[in-house]
Amino acid sequence: MADWEGLTGAAQLQLPADYREFVELYGGGEIDEYLSISTPPIQGSPYGDLLAGVEPALSDRDCQELSALLGGQDLPLMLPFADSASSDVTFWLRKGAPDSWKVATFRRQAQHGANRWTIFNGGMAQFCPAVLTGVVDPFSEQIAGPGSHTFVNWREM
Repeated sequence: MADWEGLTGAAQLQLPADYREFVELYGGGEIDEYLSISTPPIQGSPYGDLLAGVEPALSDRDCQELSALLGGQDLPLMLPFADSASSDVTFWLRKGAPDSWKVATFRRQAQHGANRWTIFNGGMAQFCPAVLTGVVDPFSEQIAGPGSHTFVNWREM
């Protein structure tokens, strides 16, 4: 179980309700052996690295591309909560109340000159199904497809 109160107090970080509910129900793990969902530190979990990315390192070019997608505004604080087997990273754009945070994915592998960012106007609970059904394609490899998808919790691995 995640220590949500301790996280809010010690790290001064409140997280979106849909994410907290997901972590309470499923914990950290992987969707289709491709998309890894991080959690706050949970004893024994290899996915308990959420706080390790509180200040992600991005190049100036990456920041400029994201800023352009956001209409030229200053970049909000960012927190990665998922990453792909292709080393793509999915962040929350921490602007406003946690339940209103947008999701941004940085695609590591893209054609030269292509923008590597995808902005999703919704939270984690909307983002994951949108990816799995092909509504949005933010990763270097496509994971949407026919049939069911599988989430495997770290305890089951």
